[in-house]
Amino acid sequence: MSDKLRYDGKVAVVSGAGNGLGKTYALLLASRGAKVVVNDLGGSTHGEGADTKAADAVVEEIKKAGGEATANYDSVEHGDKIIKTALDAYGRVDIVINNAGILRDVAFHKMTQKDWDLIYTVHMVGTYSLCKAAWETMRKQKYGRIINVASAAGLYGNFGQANYSAMKLGILGLTKTLAREGASKNIKVNCIAPLAGSRMTATVMPEEMLEALRPEFVAPVVAYLAHEQCEDSGQILELGAGWIAALRWQRAKGGFLPFGDSSPEAVAGVWDAVMNFDDEPEYPETTQDSFPPVMGNLERYKEAASKL
Repeated sequence: MSDKLRYDGKVAVVSGAGNGLGKTYALLLASRGAKVVVNDLGGSTHGEGADTKAADAVVEEIKKAGGEATANYDSVEHGDKIIKTALDAYGRVDIVINNAGILRDVAFHKMTQKDWDLIYTVHMVGTYSLCKAAWETMRKQKYGRIINVASAAGLYGNFGQANYSAMKLGILGLTKTLAREGASKNIKVNCIAPLAGSRMTATVMPEEMLEALRPEFVAPVVAYLAHEQCEDSGQILELGAGWIAALRWQRAKGGFLPFGDSSPEAVAGVWDAVMNFDDEPEYPETTQDSFPPVMGNLERYKEAASKL
């Protein structure tokens, strides 16, 4: 067993920390020495209303246990106000956990502009806003740990969640870019896609499944990603019920159009190869990984042209 991981001297901002997963993250980090800004607007799972009670209750629980915490009630779209709370109270920010979320599930043909806009504002704008507000401080400190939250719905798509799925996959793209931009300043940015019981999932999961997917199974993974010991960055992790797995892109070896034939029929002729993941698949990690097969095919075209 390794030494107990501590967060003494570190300041953590956890959005949506008044209930469920966010609350569990805040309590765990505080119990290990972190000073925690407990952000929660206090709205419903559909993004309506506001109430200070949820954040205040978590702060009180942390203080009673001997920890340090401060409440913040701003919407995550105002990340600058949330990070200002951390800087005013504690002078720094080391950890940001973009946990806040809502659902407005509806089939795409019935989805309203409000259904789309609210999900966009909370998930995409909220994650961007908190990252952006903390970014310069983390760069100056040459230290930061950011954990963003995607979803299986974003990774694979899910009926009735076009709005949610779009934002969650967008958050993964943001994560991977920030991981690259933050590397030289020791800012590690990772993303989780958790299966866990929460106010949102309670509406769609049976009670026995909610029990098996307790937030307590997810919190230790988030805490590890938030620790200075974790050197990984730009990762997407699926997790739940004690299971943790990294996910990566896989690309088929692909097919090449014959020289001189760029017709739809030529595409049909190589389609089996395009869709074949069994024959030497590749695992691209950067934008540059797209170039070798393209350049290789151009060389084949040049060679074929030279023989004419």
